[in-house]
Amino acid sequence: MESSDAEDVRRVLRGDAAHYEVLVRRYQEPLYRHAFGMVGDPDAAADLVQDSLVKAYTRLATCDPDRFAAWLFRILRNRCKDYLKSRRRRDVPLVDDGPHAAPAADDPVRTLERTEMGKVVADALARIPESQREAFLLKHVEGRSYEEMAEMLNAGISALKMRVMRAREALQDLLKDRI
Repeated sequence: MESSDAEDVRRVLRGDAAHYEVLVRRYQEPLYRHAFGMVGDPDAAADLVQDSLVKAYTRLATCDPDRFAAWLFRILRNRCKDYLKSRRRRDVPLVDDGPHAAPAADDPVRTLERTEMGKVVADALARIPESQREAFLLKHVEGRSYEEMAEMLNAGISALKMRVMRAREALQDLLKDRI
């Protein structure tokens, strides 16, 4: 039986520092998916997640154990925003086989098509406003409910529904001639 976030946080705060690994394993992948969706760079996303997890560990005593997931997400969200604000240069990756690459056993033509489609969608996501992109990713990639999103983003449900709707409309407009 899996323990709750609150139980895990309390164990770490009582001195079982090694138990923080349970929380890291639970949240590392969803945090990475969100960070990658926001910044579009796999290396930067991995660094932002790692940095956020370290910051969360060092400040765990300030967290309400019952709201750990939202608190951790806000740390990552702020890191992503800071990264996007400070990024004025474009780094060229040495290898571009990131998350869009298909399995090696797949048909090469289908692999190319999926890779190209992934790039088109990633480009379109990068072109919509950050608040819309963030809401869209939480709803349609992470599968979050609007209630969860409201807690994570400290925003009203109606505002989030509007952001998601506007993101969908913007993406449809950006992708209509490309797909």
